[in-house]
Amino acid sequence: MNRNTKKTVIIPMDHGVSLGPVKGLVNLGDMVNTVADGGANAVLLQKGMPQHSHRGYGRDIGLIIHLSAATSLAPDPNDKVLVCTVEEAIKMGADAVSVHINIGSETETAQLSNLGIVAEQCNNWGMPLIAMMYPRGKDIKNSNDPELVSHVARVGVELGADIIKTNFTGDVESFRTVVEGCNPAPVVMAGGPKTNTDEEFLKNVYDAVEAGGSGVAIGRNVFQHDNPTAMTCALTLIVHDNKSVDKAMEAFDWSLEEIRDVIKKIEEKLEAKQ
Repeated sequence: MNRNTKKTVIIPMDHGVSLGPVKGLVNLGDMVNTVADGGANAVLLQKGMPQHSHRGYGRDIGLIIHLSAATSLAPDPNDKVLVCTVEEAIKMGADAVSVHINIGSETETAQLSNLGIVAEQCNNWGMPLIAMMYPRGKDIKNSNDPELVSHVARVGVELGADIIKTNFTGDVESFRTVVEGCNPAPVVMAGGPKTNTDEEFLKNVYDAVEAGGSGVAIGRNVFQHDNPTAMTCALTLIVHDNKSVDKAMEAFDWSLEEIRDVIKKIEEKLEAKQ
């Protein structure tokens, strides 16, 4: 998180396990560089990828190691298992770790047990823990239902997560209840599947921040965008510079050099506030 805004722009790129080498992640190293140019605070990777793709460029960017995994080919894709330890992540130079928990799945109890174990390890090592908390399972009809999202997000806080990533509930007021229910742990908005328009997507981001959200952790809507650097910049403008959706949309008309210049100015402005 940015120490001045207390907010963050995280770009998860762990989808290679669940979905394979999808568009945008075939060359992971190039995409890390691309979102770094756009102002992302951190990328989120599986444990095998940092050595090939992280911190090989001018602008530094945080590293979050994802400890959970499941593939879309599994009998139950909602069954997330631990494939990495906090100690392994420390050896890789991670700034934080994350786990994925599906509340409502048939393996919920095992996943909750894993969350408790990881939270204890993180506490022992002083490692920040992001919990991706989702309502998912055969009896979950609407994974964006505010009551369900509030419940699953609170579970993450109760079991020791420092930051909660969860679904946007569709409007400012309902998402505010999610944020308030997690206090004092910050809540970041998950991206989910690609949206129909950039404006629609950025409006969701704006509303999530307006509701008290502490930023975003968004993958496919960034790395599968035709201009991932501009999209990352647009997110940065909303999250860290309090810009409107219309102002953020201007990033799509800028050159790479203009985007880099804007990001540099935002970072300098935030540093000056210390």
